[in-house]
Amino acid sequence: MIRNQWSDEVAKEWCDVAPQTPADQVLALRVYTSRLIGMDPDLVMHGGGNTSVKVRRKNLFGDMEDVLHVKGSGWDLEVIEAAGLPGVRLEPLKRLRTLDALSDEDMVNVQRNNLLDSAAPNPSVETLLHAYLPHRFVDHTHATAFLVLANLPNAAERCREIFGDRLGIVPYIMPGFNLAKVAADIYDTNPDVEGLLLLQHGHFAFGDTARQSYERIIEHTNLAAAALDLDGPTDIAPRDYDALPDAVVDLRGALAQCGGDGDTVPMPILDVRANHSILEFLERRDIAQLLSRGVASPDHVIRIKGRPLHLQRSTWKQGAAAIAAAIASFQQDYKTYYSREVARSSQPKTMLSSLPSLVWMEGVGIIGVGASAKAASVAADLGVQNARVRSVGEDQGGFHPVNEADLFDLEYWSLEQAKLGKSKPPVMVGKVVIITGAAGAIGRAIAGTFASAGADIVLVDQPGTGLKDVATSISKTALAVEMDITQDGASDRAIMAAISRFGGLDILVSNAGAAQTGTMLELDDRQLADSYDLNFFAPYRFARAAAHCFRRQGRGGQLLFNISKQSVNPGHNFGAYGLPKASTLFLMRQLALELGADHIRVNGVNADRIRSGIVTDEFIESRSSARGIEAADYMAGNLLKQEVEARHVAEAFLMLAQMERTTSHVVTVDGGNVEASLR
Repeated sequence: MIRNQWSDEVAKEWCDVAPQTPADQVLALRVYTSRLIGMDPDLVMHGGGNTSVKVRRKNLFGDMEDVLHVKGSGWDLEVIEAAGLPGVRLEPLKRLRTLDALSDEDMVNVQRNNLLDSAAPNPSVETLLHAYLPHRFVDHTHATAFLVLANLPNAAERCREIFGDRLGIVPYIMPGFNLAKVAADIYDTNPDVEGLLLLQHGHFAFGDTARQSYERIIEHTNLAAAALDLDGPTDIAPRDYDALPDAVVDLRGALAQCGGDGDTVPMPILDVRANHSILEFLERRDIAQLLSRGVASPDHVIRIKGRPLHLQRSTWKQGAAAIAAAIASFQQDYKTYYSREVARSSQPKTMLSSLPSLVWMEGVGIIGVGASAKAASVAADLGVQNARVRSVGEDQGGFHPVNEADLFDLEYWSLEQAKLGKSKPPVMVGKVVIITGAAGAIGRAIAGTFASAGADIVLVDQPGTGLKDVATSISKTALAVEMDITQDGASDRAIMAAISRFGGLDILVSNAGAAQTGTMLELDDRQLADSYDLNFFAPYRFARAAAHCFRRQGRGGQLLFNISKQSVNPGHNFGAYGLPKASTLFLMRQLALELGADHIRVNGVNADRIRSGIVTDEFIESRSSARGIEAADYMAGNLLKQEVEARHVAEAFLMLAQMERTTSHVVTVDGGNVEASLR
């Protein structure tokens, strides 16, 4: 049951903060109910819907004209703002209905030519259908319940049983001009309907007020869900990080291997979803038949392809070679499908990647595959929804989505093909990075720098350090793992967290450390041992666990160490810190020697006088006072006469991460300190 979340008070709050013109007051309510719809994944899953409202506005000449505000490309209904509903002059759109034909490119061009703001995003491809329906508010969703209904073999009959004549029924037509005309014609035959069922596609509802249209969406969806025995929401929550079979790491490496030559090809990010319903679905006796049926709504093909890769337990338990063979077979089938369908196309096409975007891994879960955590998460969400639609639909009479030709037309839609090659991914996209000591100043800077470069981040630090807040500030996908890295098994748990959340690991930044002070004659054995546990043994154990993961993936990897100038230039009372750091410097070089043949690069950064957990305000004051200088002068006590900041250290780590043929190297970031020079 989807809850009606309309609130008169909240609606008023939206209107109070909006411009007080009549049009903007109506638009504020449109934003409000759009967000209500977008908040529920069982109504709208990743772009699977759009909303609109019709208003009247003054143009530059002072004349009133009809304007359609409709969801713009790239906006998410859950967080949409007024800018995400660009205004389009309505009359030119309505006039298009008189044409017999209109290409997608001309449709987009007309819509852009009639934007009130030329810098606004492209209006939805279903803008014309919104325009042709006379109601002020129009809502379109791909609700789970309606996807089950729309893909039944007797969908029209079941729709009439549930709704009577409250919904018009529209045959499947690819989104765009033709669908808009046919749907509008069907509406015109019975203008008393409250909505439309688009067979094998989705659901429209409309009304004269924002509340009426929204509540019709809720009521219609709940009626369909009840009739189809859909009990409760679809569980798309990511699994908590825990143990996964090594085959998940094998899968990630095999996908990269099958995706291209060379160790510089980014590995995909994996998003594993597993709960009782998913694992039960993967054990269905008819799984092979459901595998080849297509997708719940045709636009899903852009995100997850027409079918997933199915890895049976008997296959993945054989190891990486068997998984790679299954991927290669999938790729060949995809290439055959492409050749078969492109032969009937009148326009040239560019074949997309033949790799799967979704994996059904028996006994493990549904796995989204993407270039980034966001893309993998979208694929996983849609994969879970598709599994439920398939399962319930088949049990309700059959899951029968659009055919292969229709799927191909949408997957290779000219509007999608035009986007290819127009954007360059960030340099670290596809890289999973673990950063220890991530709650400290340097760790936060490293995490932010790598995330800004496109990496997906696992932050590790002690409980009570505010690590989760740091993760939230870094990115929506960053994972916080609170632990004492000196404890037994900590390194294995951290690596497993990366595997469970992202499918594997590419870079380890061993940054955690703390300085134990005191002269060597004053230190007891326990103090020195504790310093070694944190500053040497923990980095060693993390490096060892990460290297095992890298080897299993078979695509190289990087170990990066925060070395510290203490490793080469002893400081008074810092022996307990410098000794393990010197050992870590040797460890870095030893690992570089031993792991080079596996294409695992091992490098470090030697930093000094960075404001952090070690160089605190009290420390700076003590050192500067002892020298009889100002704190600022102490921090700038280097050849460049400039303070070195945490961000400079982070940039050095990022630079090393991109130096594809460099290993056993230390980059010094200290503004110039001849005594600590490694040269």
